Amino acid sequence: MQNTFYNEILTDHNLHPAHKHDLPDANMQLEGVNPSCGDDIVLKLKVEDGKIVDGAYVGDGCAISQASADMMLDLVIGKTEAEARRLSDIFLRMIKGHITEEEHEELEEAGALIDVSHMPSRVKCAVLGWHTMDEIFDEPQKAMEEARQGKAENGES
Repeated sequence: MQNTFYNEILTDHNLHPAHKHDLPDANMQLEGVNPSCGDDIVLKLKVEDGKIVDGAYVGDGCAISQASADMMLDLVIGKTEAEARRLSDIFLRMIKGHITEEEHEELEEAGALIDVSHMPSRVKCAVLGWHTMDEIFDEPQKAMEEARQGKAENGES
């Protein structure tokens, strides 16, 4: 039953990703790369007054990396940086097998990736978007500069 639920959610987020598109008005962005399997995403966030008001990603990768990034954005859009970081912490601990049932429920659909903890070769795929988001908040100046460069490359001001 759990495996079917996992497959349905993963498939749905790959066939119908809500957040896989460009976000021209993003004010923070950062590329995340998983060299071991070739996953490559550019996470784009629009952050205003400490709140993530919109987010998207572009790039290519395996089903797990793409679905995980999409589920992450479902969770963090509308949240403050602190709330998004807390959800990231819960997700990363889930992948290591160290969360409570209540924390698992907070992850909503992203909680379906709990079985990735039993697939060591796929862990980096599942955490790519989450680590990239954490890096955006750890290095906001770098993320804002990358967003400015991305707009300049697209001929925007």
